[in-house]
Amino acid sequence: MLVCMSEEASQPHGPHGYSGDKAALLGRLRRIEGQVRGLQRMVDEDTYCIDVLTQISAAKSALQAVAVGLLEDHLAHCVVDAARAGDPSAKVKEASDAIARLIKS
Repeated sequence: MLVCMSEEASQPHGPHGYSGDKAALLGRLRRIEGQVRGLQRMVDEDTYCIDVLTQISAAKSALQAVAVGLLEDHLAHCVVDAARAGDPSAKVKEASDAIARLIKS
């Protein structure tokens, strides 16, 4: 069984929200991996720089979409479960920190 992990303590806290969609998530990540391999091939083949940059943008957008989905799952499951248990502050902080990292990139 997969569990939510706290960044600070790396201790289990409950089931991951994405567990039910794990196959779909892995499929998306494999497609992104293929995009990155394609980027390597483009550079190796001296593809026009703007075309490489366009594909980098597409790969970055795909990763951001995965990140947003994981964040939604964290909020819907980990934060909600912590709120039901009476102390959501640590999980909310984790989510806030994750959002801050996402908007920096």
